[in-house]
Amino acid sequence: MRQIVLDTETTGLDPLQGHRVIEIGCVEIENRRLTGRHYHCYLNPDREIDDGAVQVHGITSQFLADKPRFKQVAAEFLDFVRGAELVIHNAPFDLGFLNHELQLVDQAQESMEAQCSVIDTLVMARKKHPGQRNSLDALCKRYEVDNSQRDLHGALLDAEILADVYLLMTGGQTILQLQNEEDTQQEGEGTHRERDLSRGPLLVTQPSHADMLAHEQFLDRINKQSNNACVWSAAQTIE
Repeated sequence: MRQIVLDTETTGLDPLQGHRVIEIGCVEIENRRLTGRHYHCYLNPDREIDDGAVQVHGITSQFLADKPRFKQVAAEFLDFVRGAELVIHNAPFDLGFLNHELQLVDQAQESMEAQCSVIDTLVMARKKHPGQRNSLDALCKRYEVDNSQRDLHGALLDAEILADVYLLMTGGQTILQLQNEEDTQQEGEGTHRERDLSRGPLLVTQPSHADMLAHEQFLDRINKQSNNACVWSAAQTIE
């Protein structure tokens, strides 16, 4: 399954008041793996940017003066996202702006929703964490995603951060956490957990050769740091 995590920056809050898209950032995921492919562009909106918007993303009219217009990149952008599942935080905002831009280029152009399916991670987060703050920054804190570089909003950076948050929010455990001895003792000897039968079957993914090599290298580092006391290092070999 191909997914595109998407974010935009704009001149203001409402396309119906003439505000425009000034940055598009997209990150590609295939089968729940980041592929490294992305789409990114800055756009000249042919209008001034609201002061409040500049304070959010730091993008100025002077910076955008020599950038292309949306109509110049529309075909390339649509080629990148068409047919994918879009992952967007607060999707109505970004889609409203993008659909407005498409209409300005060609009134017969299909909407983004007609060309892609959409997942709104804000809606997903509100269902998963009701009554809690579910901004992107709040989700980064909740899922321990590093957003220390996010002093200002940026479409590509925010798309990259959202991709990490989305994979953690939908995929369960992504980091191996070894339970320490104190936690084990607190559970007690008679503690047991029953499987939740309402959940679907667990997905089993076989590691690739590259995954196995990375695993062996990780074990080698553990072995060196523990003075050859790593109990797993001798248990497997790569064929």
